[in-house]
Amino acid sequence: MPPSKIPPSIRQRRLGAELRRLREQAGLSVTRAGELHGATQSRISNIESGGYPVSADRVRALARLYECADDALVEALTRMTGGRTRGWWEEYREILPAGALDLAEVEHHARSMRIASVVHIPGLLQTPEHARALFRDVVPPLSPPEVEHLVSHRIKRQSVLYGEQSMPLLAIVHETALRMGFGGPEVALDQLDHLLTMSEHPHIDLRVIPFGTGSFPSSGAGIVYIHAEVARLDTVQVDGDRFEFIDAEPQLIKYRAVLDRLEATALKPEASRDVIRRIARSM
Repeated sequence: MPPSKIPPSIRQRRLGAELRRLREQAGLSVTRAGELHGATQSRISNIESGGYPVSADRVRALARLYECADDALVEALTRMTGGRTRGWWEEYREILPAGALDLAEVEHHARSMRIASVVHIPGLLQTPEHARALFRDVVPPLSPPEVEHLVSHRIKRQSVLYGEQSMPLLAIVHETALRMGFGGPEVALDQLDHLLTMSEHPHIDLRVIPFGTGSFPSSGAGIVYIHAEVARLDTVQVDGDRFEFIDAEPQLIKYRAVLDRLEATALKPEASRDVIRRIARSM
């Protein structure tokens, strides 16, 4: 695919969407914003759709035009400029859904993440064999190469948890996910051992919601909350057959509150490890 035909990345689209929100908050139409900025209406529209690369200086100029007084937000937006990030995920373009690439890109730029999952171990904490067992059960069935592409993509996403710039992660997992046994006893036991190992890393906070806790918010869906430099630029990705990214401020507030309650409901880290060890001994 020629570079000119590559669609904008999720960060480019988000930058454009935030500039549109600033314009709308300023009460300016696209036409009027173009006139004041010295640009055509189509140029402003293309910027807001993420289809036209913008410089940090242009972002600052538009922010001044829109009378945005949030300096932290403006500076965070300037760091989203410069065109598409050529990350490792680009090798999967035209192989995996665009949403999979978007998720990897957002995770790569995240300051921290919070994940809540009921039925599945979070992807960032899965072993290759556990992930492979999940993808082999997809309906309609995937071909062996498709499965391997998905597994390698999932494992490469985990690079955010390693190295000097390892990202802080809070993972809240229900006991159901620990007992599902995907891939059989050997794969399941290896997955539990991997969770215990990862939970010992200082930047990983793994917490378990045990059976008998009762009801808890959003008990039917997995949530991935990706924290950006400023809260307004956070992103939520929810489980489903299709990748769905949420960035409307009321929804972000809602999911932050849900995760706060889930964190309060879950066991503390050491008690959570005790649950995992007990389940592993029973296998």
